[in-house]
Amino acid sequence: MSATAPVDVRSTSVEPASTPVNVESAITVIAAVLTVLLTAVAFWLSYEHLQEVAAEHGMAEAVARSWAWPATVDLFIVIGELLILRASLAHTVDWWAIMLVTAGDGASIALNVAGVGKDANALDYVVAAVPPVAALLAFGALMRQVHAYLAGRASTGVTLPPTGVAHTSTPVEATGGRPTAAPPAPPVVEPDPAPELPALPVGVAPAPTPVDVGPDHVDARSTAVDLCTPVVYANRVDQLVRALYGTDFTQPNTTRMTMAMDAAGLGTSQSTARTARSRVKAREPYLADFPGALRVEAI
Repeated sequence: MSATAPVDVRSTSVEPASTPVNVESAITVIAAVLTVLLTAVAFWLSYEHLQEVAAEHGMAEAVARSWAWPATVDLFIVIGELLILRASLAHTVDWWAIMLVTAGDGASIALNVAGVGKDANALDYVVAAVPPVAALLAFGALMRQVHAYLAGRASTGVTLPPTGVAHTSTPVEATGGRPTAAPPAPPVVEPDPAPELPALPVGVAPAPTPVDVGPDHVDARSTAVDLCTPVVYANRVDQLVRALYGTDFTQPNTTRMTMAMDAAGLGTSQSTARTARSRVKAREPYLADFPGALRVEAI
């Protein structure tokens, strides 16, 4: 007799080969490191030249002041670029930040070129102008990579609904050539015998029994319901505005949207809130039929 032996069914792990995604990630990291290095070198060259200009024009004896003076020009570029990055993440345009970057870059290039002097040749002016221009382009490329990284994280933060049902694996047992006995059949319960009726006298016909005719048989069939696919928003502001529609089924106003954005750490821009509400209504037009905020009147 052979005993029943369990069969160990194991999935063989297949190590995936390297994909172009890994190569793309490596290129992105290398580009980011080189961009940071280029930005630092270009800013240092421009900053040092502006320090020499400041030392030649009244700050020769004040060394600390001559080294601090270029920051009054170059920091406008850093502040403006960061504000532009913040505005782009909020899908808005910050013109004040653009003016800061323009003023800082223009002043840095002009001062670097003017610090060469009047009697210099053309190549001296080109050498003086290259560091501030390179710093401008490198810092803009760095902010663009940071924006792409943050936008990618925001888009992958949305949890999509599951598309299938996970089934648990059932262990399989193999028998050693002997058929498995069938489970015993449940006992049959016989119904109680009907009571015997007294016999009718001869010549007496039984009275007809009224039959209750019920209604016609109705064939109830299930009706298929078309469930709509849930709308997924990659933008966090759009998600927040869409969620406000489901709280009390009313149109969220600008104050309510900006308060919710402020609580979620997404800023308080009214134009951003209204733009997000327009995008939500464009994707789900039926939301426009929702009433405004409900008014509760005192009785």
